Amino acid sequence: MKKQAHAYYSGQVQGIGFRFTAERIAEEMGIVGWVSNLSDGRVELVAEANVDSLNDFLSQLNNIFKRYIQDINISWESASGEFKDFGIKF
Repeated sequence: MKKQAHAYYSGQVQGIGFRFTAERIAEEMGIVGWVSNLSDGRVELVAEANVDSLNDFLSQLNNIFKRYIQDINISWESASGEFKDFGIKF
């Protein structure tokens, strides 16, 4: 079953390659959605795939950037089906 993870990352998460790494991993895993820097210093991420893939994707991001992430707020919803690929919103 496909789900959507909508996450907000806070800490020193901008300027460290977070968005580009998220995009690369998502593309490798077939995950769709987007990632964007917010003006308040957080990073927002919306990803859709099956639950196991999403958990693996989020776990990889957490492991790579654990020293920069201070807090993560994730909400889970049904997949919207609106995304065809994964990209960076500028």
